[in-house]
Amino acid sequence: MLAAAVMACAYALCANPAFAHHSFAAEWDATKCRDFTGTLRKLDWQNPHPYFFVDVKDPASGKIENWSFQAYSPVTLRRNGTDRQVFLDNINKEVWIRGCLSKTGKPNAAAAGTLKFADGVLRQVGQIQD
Repeated sequence: MLAAAVMACAYALCANPAFAHHSFAAEWDATKCRDFTGTLRKLDWQNPHPYFFVDVKDPASGKIENWSFQAYSPVTLRRNGTDRQVFLDNINKEVWIRGCLSKTGKPNAAAAGTLKFADGVLRQVGQIQD
């Protein structure tokens, strides 16, 4: 009996992978996308999504705020020609990002869509729906 329950549970997890991962629409607000310019400070290269951190100057107050940006999975980034080393080579350099804000109200968090490093090349680093 126990073996049957374990098999059913294992089958359910394998048969329903949608429960294992979120979607863009669940976490990010495609109606609230904007451009950011700032200094790339840190990279957290992990699965399922790398995050990169940018010091962005708030246009209204002039205050520097640290923003986190979620990117595509590492494998997708590498397929697009953007590996971990490209991010590391641009630490402490100015970057431009088009990103969508968090739906959950998490402050200073966005899903990255397009990213431009100091080389001026536009890179698709995430899903953006605006």
